[in-house]
Amino acid sequence: MFDSLIPAAAIVERVRIHIDGTPHDVPAHYSVAAAMLAAGSAACRASAVSGAPRGPFCMMGVCFDCLVEVDGLPNVQGCMTPVSDGMQVRRMHGKARLA
Repeated sequence: MFDSLIPAAAIVERVRIHIDGTPHDVPAHYSVAAAMLAAGSAACRASAVSGAPRGPFCMMGVCFDCLVEVDGLPNVQGCMTPVSDGMQVRRMHGKARLA
């Protein structure tokens, strides 16, 4: 579903992130949304209205379909957030409460 344009042999630096508690080693230059797609996760969140799965669409910060929880902070745009080592990412289900 999602292929990197950069050959795997050219990717040297990787970081470990956790998506819903599962560890994934991803290229350090990926955004959270790209890392989730590469890990096989098409849905970032569930709609607050119908519960339908929503996934990254525009990948440039316009559509807000890639909202995730990052390190405990809800409503983070996954496509605009670079990954970092040890990052905890969770899919959002329904309406998120702000801290």
